[in-house]
Amino acid sequence: MKAANKKTLQAIILIIFCSLVLAACGGDSGSGGGDEDGKKGSFKPPEFRDAVFDTSKAEGRGEVKVDLSHTSDGYFAVRESGSPKIKIQVIKDGEQYLYDVRPGEDDIFPLQCGEGAYTIKVMQNAGGTKYFELFSVNPDVKLSDQFQPYLRPNQYAEYKETSKCVKEAKKIAASSSDEKDFIKQVYEYIAENIVYDKEKAAGIQKGYIPDPDKTLEEGKGICFDYASLAASMLRSHGIPTRIIFGYVEPDNLYHAWNMFYTEEDGWSSVEFKVNPKDWNRIDLTFYANGEDEEFIGDGSNYTEVYKY
Repeated sequence: MKAANKKTLQAIILIIFCSLVLAACGGDSGSGGGDEDGKKGSFKPPEFRDAVFDTSKAEGRGEVKVDLSHTSDGYFAVRESGSPKIKIQVIKDGEQYLYDVRPGEDDIFPLQCGEGAYTIKVMQNAGGTKYFELFSVNPDVKLSDQFQPYLRPNQYAEYKETSKCVKEAKKIAASSSDEKDFIKQVYEYIAENIVYDKEKAAGIQKGYIPDPDKTLEEGKGICFDYASLAASMLRSHGIPTRIIFGYVEPDNLYHAWNMFYTEEDGWSSVEFKVNPKDWNRIDLTFYANGEDEEFIGDGSNYTEVYKY
């Protein structure tokens, strides 16, 4: 992933909104709400939602097991105990996602293509860049609600209830008046504490997976680190949050950013403006490192390719 050059940083503003209108978040979406008096500390996030690998319900071949027992929660899990390089291919309705599986780890992957029939292929390395299908599974996914894939940890937003980033988010929640205030404070916290790592961006390797706690500890990261940290802090407190990969004009920059969902009325300040009952785009990389704080465009310079 390459760094944004100065021209891009000056030309592209930090926060741009999408107009993708969705139905109000319901059921287990868990978006918090403030008390009527709007006092600080009245934001009440839901209970922590985890994502786990259930050994007793996993099936597979050899040292690779797939757990499909949590598809209604928007994810599936894979454990690989030492086989040659394994990749997971997820296919649904023309969309395809490809992931690396880490030996010895319980990897969580989102079911971000919505409800319906999926094909999940377990691919094993045959030497070089060649892979063959080891086995496949075909779950018919019924989500408890459409926001589930964006409310739990996964490989690209890894956190536990004991993670540093979750504890920091808990501190912020304790002083937040409602979910909108919480979102605003989380983004301000990240912008104030994380700087863009140009050296890391220049040498990033394919298959890089961020560590939100490490990003906090080092105080720097690339766009993927920003998006992963924000998603971890917000999801852990009940805010549906996507990590988006795509391209940003005018320089066709391959980039990562976030979109979050709020069901409450909109609010605004100098830095943020939220569309009620919409997915809202916020670009922390540019927000934390840009020189201007104003809105430009309508999001048309952002092209979404993948969501996690």
